Amino acid sequence: MRLKGRVSIITGGGRGIGHATAIKFAREGAIVVVCDLDQASIDATVDAVRRAGGTAAGFIVDVTRRTTVDAMVAAVTATFGRIDVLVNNAGIIIDAQLKKMSDAAFDKVIEVNLKGTYNCTRAVVDTMIAQGSGVILNASSIVGIFGNFGQTNYAASKFGVIGMVKTWARELGPKGIRANAVCPGFVETTIIESIPEKVLETMRSRVPLGRLGKPEDIANVYAFLASDEASYINGAVIEVSGGATI
Repeated sequence: MRLKGRVSIITGGGRGIGHATAIKFAREGAIVVVCDLDQASIDATVDAVRRAGGTAAGFIVDVTRRTTVDAMVAAVTATFGRIDVLVNNAGIIIDAQLKKMSDAAFDKVIEVNLKGTYNCTRAVVDTMIAQGSGVILNASSIVGIFGNFGQTNYAASKFGVIGMVKTWARELGPKGIRANAVCPGFVETTIIESIPEKVLETMRSRVPLGRLGKPEDIANVYAFLASDEASYINGAVIEVSGGATI
């Protein structure tokens, strides 16, 4: 098991990619800390982790509120004594063309996707530095590399978390901490449930592999990057898109 005993915090862990990542990490032996806004989804993921034979704890965390993040980190360190991996997976989408985008929609996406990533990483970094080890994984997107129609706020936030990773790789690498970003393409999560089938078919047609991604496809990459197999990967931006950007 590649992550045996590693204390791993996963934000947005109650559903979608976060849920799949929690289960994958558990199967690789990690101690999984599931963070989300909804208690029911947290409980469902924690139960799934335990059924997979793993150890899990769940916390209601609003990544935009530093007090809730700090309280979770304090509880995790008190219980488990260390933090080995942080997966900054929590994120939202509020799409609109620039001329129709409200300031509130822009601010909310930036607050969750960008400031939330900062808040969580800032909260764990002292522990990781004291340990002399750690892995920080940021959820970006192919939109964070190439932009996308109607996603000014989302693209800005996902460009931003790549910039953070590049900076942290330089700052924290000498302290034994690796930072990398993963850029999913079109993935089958609850976010796309409201998209018409005709649009989904267009999305599939853009992927050379002929299908949308599954949450497990992203979880597998997170698990690899969190493991010692990726010990020389730092500051990387890895697309997991089935070739959608080719």
